[in-house]
Amino acid sequence: MKQNRAFTLIELLVVIAIIGLLSSVVLASLNSARSKARDARRISDLHQIQTALETYYDKVGSYPPYGTTFVTDDLTVLVPNYIPAFPRDPSVQTALGGTDYRYSSAGGTAGYAILAFLEKTRTWCQISSGTDAPGLNWAALPHC
Repeated sequence: MKQNRAFTLIELLVVIAIIGLLSSVVLASLNSARSKARDARRISDLHQIQTALETYYDKVGSYPPYGTTFVTDDLTVLVPNYIPAFPRDPSVQTALGGTDYRYSSAGGTAGYAILAFLEKTRTWCQISSGTDAPGLNWAALPHC
């Protein structure tokens, strides 16, 4: 007599269910790692913009005089002498609908602040000069 050595349908379904469960756990942790990586890039981008602003300040003697808006709109004086190109937010859209970092300064030596929205904590963080830009209420925001 010949014996059939094959898996039953129940055994195959159990194996497929286990593989599906394991893959969903791996994908969930992978998404978390991706959001942490995007946040790390945002903070790195802010430091790169800060370095360009400080280099500009050393050469010109003041910060670029702009209000509160997107970095790419207001800091065109930095490209290409102080920063080769503006870093862009790695996500498609931030909480306020923009895709860029925020910059605020009254110009001169008053100071500046640059903001990024971190998706892991769902909050804004800032990098600023030693003094607050006049009229800003960003002092309560955490530093990156």
